[in-house]
This record gives sequence, structure tokens and C-alpha cells, in this order.
Amino acid sequence: MIRRLFFTFLTLLFTSGITFSMEIPKDIQEFVSQTFPNTNFRFDGAIILPDNTMYLPVFPANPPQTDEVSIKTTYPVNETLKQKPDMVIFNNEYVLLKVINSNGKKTVLNMTNPPNELQSGLLPQDILLPKGLVIPENLKGIIGDIDVTIAQENGLRINNTRNPHKKTTPIEELNNKTFYIASGTNKNIQVVNSNSKTAGYSLEQEHVINDMKSYDGKYLLVTYFDSKKMNVISLMDEKVIKEVNFEVNPEQIIIDKENKIAYISSGSSSSIFVLSLETMTLKKRLKINGYCEKLTLSPDGTKIFYVDRNKNDIWAIELDNNYLLRNIGSFPNISKIAFTNNKIYVTSRTQARLAIVDYETLNLMAELEVCEKPVDLYATENELYVLGASEDIVEVLDTTDDVITDKLYLETNSFATNITPIENTTMIMITNARSGVYSVVDTDTKDIAKTSPLEVPVRSIVVMDNVKTIK
Repeated sequence: MIRRLFFTFLTLLFTSGITFSMEIPKDIQEFVSQTFPNTNFRFDGAIILPDNTMYLPVFPANPPQTDEVSIKTTYPVNETLKQKPDMVIFNNEYVLLKVINSNGKKTVLNMTNPPNELQSGLLPQDILLPKGLVIPENLKGIIGDIDVTIAQENGLRINNTRNPHKKTTPIEELNNKTFYIASGTNKNIQVVNSNSKTAGYSLEQEHVINDMKSYDGKYLLVTYFDSKKMNVISLMDEKVIKEVNFEVNPEQIIIDKENKIAYISSGSSSSIFVLSLETMTLKKRLKINGYCEKLTLSPDGTKIFYVDRNKNDIWAIELDNNYLLRNIGSFPNISKIAFTNNKIYVTSRTQARLAIVDYETLNLMAELEVCEKPVDLYATENELYVLGASEDIVEVLDTTDDVITDKLYLETNSFATNITPIENTTMIMITNARSGVYSVVDTDTKDIAKTSPLEVPVRSIVVMDNVKTIK
């Protein structure tokens, strides 16, 4: 009877139109973290140890009160948590089931007579089970309302039928990296080893991708044209583990990793949404002025800059000042905004000009002539990199004196469109939305470290360390 009431309550929660997550109790999180620091308690309920061992939590119907969490029993018996047993039962009747490999299949412990704590419990109802997982027949009761066919599907991966071994010249900074590429002409995300020019496989998507960003080295956040959802893809098991639904079409994504927040724009509704990256849930909707696009986050995460496409006005949102809106001014055909040293840098695509505005006074400090068709900017603490599409050139501006100090010629005979920083390196990547080619620039030495072909054009790219799959 208790179990029936418990399940009925959960069903109401998860069909009420509001997203609820069954959070692992803090005392269990602390208990596990004592043995395995840096454990990932994923927002859908999954527990992933630092070596990517995965545990599924089974919640009790009526947990007893306990003063201190301890292990009641394990299987195999008398093992410590450090030994990563196949099953852990705590004294508050929470159970952890390890995802194990048996004869090439992912499953959990199969017992003839499962303990009552396990049989009477329930998995979190928004958990995404590993692809191909098989639940033993006598544990079907813990699944609850989870769609078993989804639990056993094969994920997003589509293997490339062409030869995936066409190599390019490696450079050390790209070793053990993976490129996730959206071409703008194909719905799927192409997955390319950094030392290859051919996608080894792709991640199947339902719509053409608008924007995608990475978070925590494990996830992709993806928005789509003509879709009112944003998908969160776990790269450890290559599955959509969360769909974030919007009332309008979400568009550009910017990530504040320090504060674990994502900002997602919707220009057509004059809105910017605030998303918690810890829970992957929407927290706030900011109503702003104009059709917002070209979002830029300040390095300290206190300001967002955007362009009103309808009026070519630039606006700033002071996130730490009750979301105060400031009108920076109007500029013709704005292609990109950058912010560093309390100065706003704005490029005009058609006039080959760079405007510099003092943020405090909003005075125009200078206006410089730059390369033809400046399409992208990348700011470091003391330098600004300006990408000119017409001449395939990168100009380097010293932001202390605001003078151009270097010009780097890409020599790719293409129409470069984007600058992407390569995390944890001094490198930036220059990509092309019309043809498959990219260059890597070392911002320390101001050298072009590599120019390589790709078999797909790049509308957007995410460069990440190779992701270990869940065991």
C-alpha cells in the first residue's frame, strides 16, 4: 500500500507540467564524496564516480530517520565503498546499483531474491538510463514510469560508413581532443578526432542546429531552428539526458562556467532565459528591449551585451545590478561585440571599422580602420583578435594602447567566419562556414600553428578533451 501511494505521488509530480528532480540526499552525497571526491551527482539522479563508474540510486518508499548515514550491507558482502560493490544498501534504505558489463551488455546485479529495500524502491523518474541497459526481470518494479524502450535504445550515434582514418598533421595542443561540428546544412553533429579530417561518426538530431555549447567537459547544450526545446546531450553515453522546453524558440547560448549558469536568447520574444547548469532547469526569464542577438558575456560574468537587430542598438544588462538595462548606442551593421578592460569593442561588417566605447561614460574613445569584412572578435586580457573574412586575415590589437600590432595571414583561400578558443591552451581556431578548412593560431607566439582540411564546413564547433564513456 505504501509503495502504491509512493508511486502514485511520483506519477503526479512528473505529469503535472512542472519538472521535479529526485535529488540524492546531501548526507549520501557527502558519504560517497568522502571516498570518491569529485563524484558527479548528475541532475537526473545518476551517480558517476571519477573513473566513470555509474551507480543508479533506488529511492525507498518510506525512508526511516537516521542520525548518521552508514552502509547496512553490500553485495558482494562486507565490501567497502572504495571497492565499488555491485550493490550498496544504506541504513536509511537508499540503494545504489552499479551499472556492470555482463557478456557485452550493460546491466545491474541479478539476484534470485533481491532484498526488500531494493524490491520496494524506485529509480528517479527523470533518470536517463545508459544506452542498451538491460534490467533483470525481477527488478522491473524499480523502473516505475520510465519508458523501458527508451532505456534500451541505442542513443544518438550513427557510425560513418566512409573511411574515418584520413589523418592530418598533429600538433601537441590538439592531442586527445574531439571536434563536435554543426555544419548548418546537416541536422547531425559530426564527431571528428582532432588529428583526422573525417567524422568518425555523428550524433543524430531531429532539427538543424542553431547553436551549441559545452559544459563541464561532459555535456553539449544544443538549440535548433524551428524548435522550442534545448537538448542536453551527455557525451559519456551519447544520449539526450534532458529536454528543456521553452514557450518560444531558444537561439544563442552563452555559458558562465564560474557561476554555473547559461543564458539563452530568444530574439523574437525579446527575452533572455537564465538556466541553472547544476540542475539544467530554467530559473528566470529576462524581458529586454528589441530583437536580441550577438550575445556577449563579460569576463567576470556581471554583464551581457547584445544587439537589437531591428535598430542596430547595443544594450548592456548589468546582471549584478538588478538586471539594469543600459543603451550603449547605435552602430551600423554590427558583426560582433567584445568587452575587456572596461571597454566595449564593436565591429561593423560593411564599413571595416572598429569602434571603442568607454563603458562608464559611454563616450566613443576611438574608431579604427580594420580588415575588410570583420566577422568575429576574440578578447584576452590585453589583446583583441579581429577576424577579417574578405582577406582571410587576423589582426591583433593591443587593448592597452588600442593599436594594431600584428597581422596574421591565414592563406586558406576561403571565407573565414568564426574564432573559437581552445580551452586550457593559448590556441584559437579559425573555422569556415562555406568550406571545410580550419587554422590554429598560437596567441603567445602569434604564429599559425596549423592549417588543415575538414570534410564538412563549420557553422559552429566545440573543441573538447576526449570524453570517457560510462563503464
